[in-house]
Amino acid sequence: MPLTTRTAFTTLAAFALVGASALGTASTAAAAPTTRVCGPSAGSLAELLSSGSALDYQYRCAQTGDLLDVRIGDVRATQPSLGYDEVYYKLGRYTLGKDTINKKFDDWCEANGQVKAVSVTPAAKIADPGSFTCELPVGQETADSIAPMKTVVVGPAGKLYLTDGHHTLTSFYETEGPDVHVRLRVLGNLSALSVNDFWAEMHKNGWVWNRDVNGKEVAVDTLPAGVGLANFADDKYRSLMYFARDIGFTAGTIPFQEFYWGAWLRDKDAADISGWNPRDLTSYLDTVKRVTKAQTALPTGTVVDSGFTAGQLGALAQWNDGKAEGKGEFAKLSVPYSDAKPGKIAYALEYKAAHGK
Repeated sequence: MPLTTRTAFTTLAAFALVGASALGTASTAAAAPTTRVCGPSAGSLAELLSSGSALDYQYRCAQTGDLLDVRIGDVRATQPSLGYDEVYYKLGRYTLGKDTINKKFDDWCEANGQVKAVSVTPAAKIADPGSFTCELPVGQETADSIAPMKTVVVGPAGKLYLTDGHHTLTSFYETEGPDVHVRLRVLGNLSALSVNDFWAEMHKNGWVWNRDVNGKEVAVDTLPAGVGLANFADDKYRSLMYFARDIGFTAGTIPFQEFYWGAWLRDKDAADISGWNPRDLTSYLDTVKRVTKAQTALPTGTVVDSGFTAGQLGALAQWNDGKAEGKGEFAKLSVPYSDAKPGKIAYALEYKAAHGK
């Protein structure tokens, strides 16, 4: 399994060696770069360094399956909106959480292919991985630990386009800023394509969602240049679908899965959400219940959106996976913030109340 971890310093050093050698000024004692180098030509090196775009070139020879060390402020989005309440849940868990180890460290370790956090120093930050320890050391990744990692596609000029993880990386961004690093798994390398062909291939593979919160198509060149709440619109249907996971459907079957379900809910009036109060736990839970009951009532072959069927989009055969309302995922979701282990909605509402959202 290919595995690479590249940093800007390694890459820029490699560029310096390649450029200097081409100009005839390299020292004969200089060691060869240890990473695959797809850098700029010597003639364009100075221009790239001055513009900062040299950092993108380090990814041009990344292969599918590579794990790339990335500054989260440098990735580009492939969707115009987020379910804000999913991010608010995460931020509530990070700032108001009741966990023994702050959930943000577990989330970072999982996103980095290292399962979960096992020890954290009092002043630990996710921007400083040396201040906490993950269960699995770097270099000992397994198929199971890699599976939940967030994904990117390498685009023209080596730019990275995030295809999964917008909510997680935005939560990291809102917590500690754009300089947090995390490894991302390469889903594909399309860097050799023209811009137009790149986006055509992204659409073909289902690696972009360019519909706004009202279902209107938006131009791909208007998609956010980076993560962070301020860059995205708030899609309330996407929020509902996040909390519907494992109650009405199983997540992870296709990219942008919750957006397809959200479009079904919005465009087909699939469930009555007219009474939904997104600041009240009882109302929120009742709305999630209505939506997920409608999901699980669909025959497997029913087309939900864009040709995808309920079965392809992970609809469960039975509501709450066949468990009673007081058990399973719906029961976990229903727990109020006053409990020792609050549910996700409770954390989101507590964060929104604390920050006037």
